[in-house]
Amino acid sequence: MKHTQLILAALLGLATLSAQANVTNAEALTKKYIRIAQTVNPEFVSSVTDGKMFFNRKIKMPNGKEMACASCHTTNPANPGKHALTGKAIEPLSPAVNNKRFKDLDKVEEKFTEHCNEIIGTDCTAAEKANYIIYLLTERTPSAKK
Repeated sequence: MKHTQLILAALLGLATLSAQANVTNAEALTKKYIRIAQTVNPEFVSSVTDGKMFFNRKIKMPNGKEMACASCHTTNPANPGKHALTGKAIEPLSPAVNNKRFKDLDKVEEKFTEHCNEIIGTDCTAAEKANYIIYLLTERTPSAKK
């Protein structure tokens, strides 16, 4: 029985390390975006508030419908979401909740480009990306289910 408990403890430890590694990846990416943003504006300071505003900002699409990151990802990035058009389930964005987020930084860059172009019609700025990730890092607790 103790052998099973040791294996379980080791697996839980690995899962914790994996989640922490992806939080660390997100933090490293944030630092990169902050450096880039400060080359454009030396006075740039990252902001959780600005990240939350960006995440929830509604933008009118060509079809007249308003969309925001929160349209698919819910107003709490620690919650699972659902694609607004297809209904496909989306895992939480918060790397503290979903250890697959920020695991592959190339994929993160690809998704930023894809989603920013889809929603705002252009790639997001480094400042927007930094603030967005900083906001995601603060959301660690899924909302209670109703």
